[in-house]
Amino acid sequence: MRSSKSRSRSNKNRNRSVGNIINRVFDSSGPEGKVRGTPQQIIDKYNQLARDSQLSNDRVSTENFQQHAEHYVRLLSEAQREMDARREQQDRENKDRNTDRDKERNSRSSLDNAASDLSNDADLSGNDNSFEEESGDRLSDGERSGELDNANQSDKRNRNGNTRNNKSRRRDETKRNDDKAEKIVEDISSVEAAE
Repeated sequence: MRSSKSRSRSNKNRNRSVGNIINRVFDSSGPEGKVRGTPQQIIDKYNQLARDSQLSNDRVSTENFQQHAEHYVRLLSEAQREMDARREQQDRENKDRNTDRDKERNSRSSLDNAASDLSNDADLSGNDNSFEEESGDRLSDGERSGELDNANQSDKRNRNGNTRNNKSRRRDETKRNDDKAEKIVEDISSVEAAE
């Protein structure tokens, strides 16, 4: 008679993960002695012994060998099912991880594009509301006001630069016009002197 201690120990073993049973080597104590091998080898051996028993018209031994083979078939199919479930779970996790990584890359690239658009807009026109509209929900109020202050300062610099450029352009044009007028006056005076 078995003690309750050994029964409880065997229950704990059943709840443990099956692991890599497919390649594990077992020692099976069958009616004809021990059979050693992987589950598939043991199944093949018991099926062969069952065929031999059937040929010798020993139905009891045939049934016994078939039951032993069926035990290892169940063990093997359970291990295969567990491996398939684990593989599917890993595939799902990998797919989720890749999806998250793609989303992160897309958001990073959109932020980079928005930042480059911001700097291009600030360089060209000095008017910068596009970045705030695109990323407004990601910035805190302090950051948003800091961005606006920076944009306003760059606007002022651009306007001042444009004003300076316009003034110098006008000055250059005025100087050129004055030079042309002086040359014309000189030409006219030289023509009058020659007459």
